[in-house]
Amino acid sequence: MAERKYDKISAIARRRGFFWPSSELYGGLAGFYDYGPIGALLKQNIEKVWKKIFIAQEGMLLLDTPNVMADSVFQASGHLEHFADPLVTCTDCNTNFRADKLVEEKLKIKTEAMGVDELNGAIIANGVACPKCKGKLGEVYKFNLMFGTEVGPGEEKRIAYLRPETAQGAFVSFERLWEVARKKLPFGAALVGRSYRNEISPRQGMIRLREFSQAEAEVFFNPSDKKHPCFKEVEKEELNLLTIEEQKKGKSEKGEKFTAKEAVHKKIIKSELQAYYLTLAKQFFNRIGFPDSSMRCRQQLSEERAHYSIDTWDIEIHSEDFGWIEVAAIADRADYDLKRHSETAKKDLSVTIDGKKFLPHVMEASFGIDRPFYLLLEHSLKAEGKRTLFKFKKKVAPFEAAVFPLVDKDKLPEKALDIYNMLLENNVMAQYDNSGNIGKMYARADEIGIPICVTIDHQTLKDDTVTVRYRDTTKQKRVHVKKNYEILHEIWEKD
Repeated sequence: MAERKYDKISAIARRRGFFWPSSELYGGLAGFYDYGPIGALLKQNIEKVWKKIFIAQEGMLLLDTPNVMADSVFQASGHLEHFADPLVTCTDCNTNFRADKLVEEKLKIKTEAMGVDELNGAIIANGVACPKCKGKLGEVYKFNLMFGTEVGPGEEKRIAYLRPETAQGAFVSFERLWEVARKKLPFGAALVGRSYRNEISPRQGMIRLREFSQAEAEVFFNPSDKKHPCFKEVEKEELNLLTIEEQKKGKSEKGEKFTAKEAVHKKIIKSELQAYYLTLAKQFFNRIGFPDSSMRCRQQLSEERAHYSIDTWDIEIHSEDFGWIEVAAIADRADYDLKRHSETAKKDLSVTIDGKKFLPHVMEASFGIDRPFYLLLEHSLKAEGKRTLFKFKKKVAPFEAAVFPLVDKDKLPEKALDIYNMLLENNVMAQYDNSGNIGKMYARADEIGIPICVTIDHQTLKDDTVTVRYRDTTKQKRVHVKKNYEILHEIWEKD
């Protein structure tokens, strides 16, 4: 049996410091992963690209809110009522399973629209047994996915929860944000942080986690105006769209290609605003290294949509081992959030513009960070002869350059350190390595995706030139260290 790509990546990840199971010393804890020294930098760079688009380019308001929030927040948001998956437990070995996924795998049927009673009926009628011990399964019931906790001692104690999404931080801070945004619509709030979901049986490694990173943009807008002032800048961008109708007919899994303008004109996407953020999301994934051919935009079926959404489009990226994986969702949340918080907090969150009073609506662009991180490893991993390398784009590579002395003597290490420090002073994220021969140093750099290696040799001591070696082609070039900033131009050159 051929080795899965996930297993190859996991082996490199442990060896080179991308990621590994958390609490590994004590056997690990399912659904939790540590990012190692290289992985943490790669993840951080993915987030930097997202912030550059949504905060710098789009001018959204960056918000950083606590991971723990009061239970009243999630009572209002509907998470205490709706945020649950169907759970079934084996009566013999007491192993828990997500009932819908178990039925889907065993019977090869779609389960999105099936409730608890239907899942129970399917299990009984088809004799679905425990996959682990073949024992009898119990009754299916709803299991809330939120992690509960308590804040404070004794009588002051309050029930609280770890947030299942970062979004609620923007909604409960709406009044403050409205003031900061100078009481004008539309405006966006951007949140980057951790979220928590107590998944029943997390599998597929980093694809399904119990603690994960999100980057979310909550755009507040006037419901009478669902246009975007910059739509013309993206209207020619092409999107692979898989509609609800196409899914029901069983048509091409990749969807049909439309420009953003065509999709709005033909009412495939219901608003210009939603099409704009769907296009912006696609551009983000392009920038970090995913071609259009690896992506599709799939409209969620009505039974899949979250309780707050009136229409949602997912961006999905294809995985060699796991199929199509959701990495972002553009959801029209209408006035659900501000309406619910107004009712629960008994505070009017409506605004008045041009004499008209209304509750702003919300268009959400929600991104996972961990899934794109893993999928980027999968799409970037290449084997070329004896070489194994990650072909990351320069803007997300953990290091922009590596600096080596050809040999660890003859004053080459000292010169190499001088050049290394010069790069750092010019804001180049560089790595210094002087361990082993030059071939081994190149191999280590390739295996963590460093795009350029700078080698200092005896010639450098004579004329201040170095050898620049390019990861993707292995070609080499002699450049000057200081003259015309040649070395910096080689590193900063666009992908």
